[in-house]
Amino acid sequence: MTLSATGDADRHCLAAGFVDGPHVSAPENAEQRLADWLSDLAPEQAAALDGLLTRFPRAKTILLGIAEASPYLFDLVRADVARLIRLLQCEPEPYLAALIETTCRDVSALTTEADAMHRLRRMKSEAALLIALADIGGVWPVVRVTAALTDLAVASVQTALRFVLRQEAARGRLSPPDPDNPEDNSGLVVLAMGKMGAGELNFSSDIDLIVFFDPAAPTLAPDIEPAPFFVRVTQGMTRLLQQRTGDGYVFRVDLRLRPDPSSTQVAISTDSALHYYEREGRTWERAAMIKARPCAGDAEAGEALLADIAPFVWRKHLDFAALADVHDMKRQMQTYRGQSEVAVEGHNVKVGRGGIREIEFFAQTQQLIAGGRHPQLRVRPTLEALNVLASSNWITFAARDELTTAYEFLRRVEHRLQMVADEQTHSLPDDVEAVERFARFFGYDSRAAFANDLLGHLNTVQGHYEKLFEGDPTGTAQLPAVDFRAGPDDPRLLEYLATLGFKKPIMVAETVRHWMTGDYRVFRSDSTRSAFVEFVPALIDGLAHAEEPDGAVAAFDRFLQALQRGGRLISLLSQNRDLVALVALILGAAPRLGDMLVRQPQIMDGLIDPRFFGAMPDQRELSARLAATLSDAHSYEEFLDRLRLFGQESLFLIGTRILSGTVSAQQASIAFADVAEGIVHTVHGLVTERFADQHGRIRGQQTAVVAMGRLGSREMTASSDLDLILLYDFDPEYPDSGGARPLHGAHYFARFTQRLISAFTTRTNYGVLYEVDMRLRPSGRAGPVASHIKSFAEYQEHEAWTWEHMALTRARVISGSPGFRAHIENIIREVLTRPRDAAIVANDVAEMRRAIALEKGEGDVWQLKYAAGGMVDIDFIAQYLQLVHAADKPGILDVSTLHVLDNAARLGVLAPASAEILRAATHLYHDLTQILRLCVSDRFKPESAGEDLLRVMARAGDAPDFSSLQARVKETQAEVRRVFFEIVEGRVA
Repeated sequence: MTLSATGDADRHCLAAGFVDGPHVSAPENAEQRLADWLSDLAPEQAAALDGLLTRFPRAKTILLGIAEASPYLFDLVRADVARLIRLLQCEPEPYLAALIETTCRDVSALTTEADAMHRLRRMKSEAALLIALADIGGVWPVVRVTAALTDLAVASVQTALRFVLRQEAARGRLSPPDPDNPEDNSGLVVLAMGKMGAGELNFSSDIDLIVFFDPAAPTLAPDIEPAPFFVRVTQGMTRLLQQRTGDGYVFRVDLRLRPDPSSTQVAISTDSALHYYEREGRTWERAAMIKARPCAGDAEAGEALLADIAPFVWRKHLDFAALADVHDMKRQMQTYRGQSEVAVEGHNVKVGRGGIREIEFFAQTQQLIAGGRHPQLRVRPTLEALNVLASSNWITFAARDELTTAYEFLRRVEHRLQMVADEQTHSLPDDVEAVERFARFFGYDSRAAFANDLLGHLNTVQGHYEKLFEGDPTGTAQLPAVDFRAGPDDPRLLEYLATLGFKKPIMVAETVRHWMTGDYRVFRSDSTRSAFVEFVPALIDGLAHAEEPDGAVAAFDRFLQALQRGGRLISLLSQNRDLVALVALILGAAPRLGDMLVRQPQIMDGLIDPRFFGAMPDQRELSARLAATLSDAHSYEEFLDRLRLFGQESLFLIGTRILSGTVSAQQASIAFADVAEGIVHTVHGLVTERFADQHGRIRGQQTAVVAMGRLGSREMTASSDLDLILLYDFDPEYPDSGGARPLHGAHYFARFTQRLISAFTTRTNYGVLYEVDMRLRPSGRAGPVASHIKSFAEYQEHEAWTWEHMALTRARVISGSPGFRAHIENIIREVLTRPRDAAIVANDVAEMRRAIALEKGEGDVWQLKYAAGGMVDIDFIAQYLQLVHAADKPGILDVSTLHVLDNAARLGVLAPASAEILRAATHLYHDLTQILRLCVSDRFKPESAGEDLLRVMARAGDAPDFSSLQARVKETQAEVRRVFFEIVEGRVA
């Protein structure tokens, strides 16, 4: 190549186009990491890459940023240096197109599934690295990045489907007119939904597909049943795309947007689908269909199907029902989150306030309202929709420009977050230092500069989103001269209630009349009733903003009937009207919290504390609050009462935050544990002093409380017991206590432990504090309630069963002197890090899992702990990995299951694919378990659960409805059970 040709190539290559890049936080560390890798390369490769980086300094800056901040991309960089050099030298647009075209052609010539998988995954890795470099380096704008990711996904789906259909044709089950394109005239339609349908995929996106088939498929062999055939084809296509191999995966496939996914097959007939959409289709499905696009299969049949579905999506008239649907959708999107201000740390840029979903909803809502009469609004991409809305005078051009800029910024943030570990995350890190590092990876020189831009965009979006229904006739504009006392006899009241969105205005009007005139105990005081009557208009408006307004009215009525006294509560609600929707959510979805509110209305006070919707209090702050609560208790009984009230208020506040979506399940788990730990430490200290007053002390005595189970792992829920062990030590030469009523040695500590348990479990006016379970102590129920430290160590060393060592992986000292705590922790660590026979441990773990299945059952999908593939399986995997590997890799040890999985993957003893499955499942199970423990006292039965609870659960599981959630839970449990068999039992499920 001539010098001029080289220069010309340089001008058009990817590396020459870099105009942006990260700011490296620790340059020396990043330089060393990069240098270590370069030193391992063959000399000619190292020289070639070094030459490129010398010519293009920004390329080196980008690689340093990747080395520092993105383990996923750095793995791609290191995996194939020739590929990296090729990408840096390529012209990105034609190179990506050629890569996709070549791969599709190559796969069509292959005959084995394994070869096809390998080739598709090589394409994905190369394309992902190319797109990431073009994004980080500012070569492509974000809309080109999303389009490139979508092109890659569409080509992957088409290629995988074509491969499967060609195999079916070779087996004689399909007779396509064109063997090279067997999808033509097949009647099989693959619709791309969501971001894929709109051409807006994010960097680590799942792809949402719905697969339909024509039951009279013309190219099927005469003896082939359509339904099982197309289900098998869909499963084959999905397996090609998402099954993890040594080369990774292509795309994760989500098929749960199909009609009623918990009870339908992965491919559904067009007749059934059209019948469903006509009879049962819901608002969110209408919104989803705005972006639907045929992406693979029979293109003609796909367009025909969309035309048939169009009347469901695009209504001809702006009638009341359509507007009510939109209001329902808005209520579900705007579930009370208590965040009057947007945030930086921990903020979810997709579903948080001011996030991407609010921009999408802003556009989709107006498309749903007007798209039936204005076909020009029927566009798929979000930015195109905003543009059409502006040019059609639905929104201002200024609003379009501001939302477009915010959308592009937030999508870039989303992509950069996902580039770190190829995880479908949308949340910024929780702590300031981590956000600082992310901001620099994103190209800012400080967190402050990044936060300034982020908050500006979030606030802009939130401002436009909140104005969406201003002036809308179905909004909250109050009609004059409405007489709430008149009940259903006043047509103006009925009209007003219907306008607010109540579906049963007669029932609501009758209930409100009863509130104002009926005999409720809470209204025995005239002043309370008068205050309530004045509050009724605002109360009705607030309940109308609940997710299910009619149910909220009924729940509030039950609440009023149960209240003994409530004047202060009524006053609180009337002065803080935003709380009404939150109270409606509590009453409708979480009767357990509602009962607490009935018994102790004062626990509502915490909801108006400005700190309520801020960061969760840490242990120090909780200890300070607890100390303040107990400071002027005048008796032991009052002390216990205040402890219980503090515990109940804490449970109520944390539970309310779970329901309102302002804390994650993991944050709530830690908060519940912190409350319990603070209370245990306080009670331990108090009982120690009181017991010593009565029985004196033994010389050299030490006691410590060891948390086990969910308290030990800091994974508690609202209903968790306290699994505790009490350990003690003393001077053996002086075994008697020195008080007025002395006790001897072990008897002293046994009585002490019983007194400690009694402090938790005795019922007072405020109920029971916690149930305490001490069965995990040495020898279980047969052993003493308190154990001497030497006995504990000897038992763990010589007598404990494998299951007891599994339980010990969660042991955590939560109260005791620093020296005694360290002594206990050393004993536990020595036990857990001793060498073990992996086969014996695996056999014991598998046997224990089978025993639990026999005792508890494992067939109920919603027994999330015990179901096959449920939380017990994940816990056992984490515990097995620790016991087997801690001798060589002590860094694997942690009380938290999630941390153990992270450690195991980092240390190379858990495959990345398995780790991702288990981590995602753990998050899902924790999210749902927190809701269920708040809301259900017995087994959860979906068929008898209220709509509020099903809706809250679907949102907690990030599913559009409960049927989709149930399908996700079943799929997740199947994946977890497969991993359990592979890891623990060494077999394929």
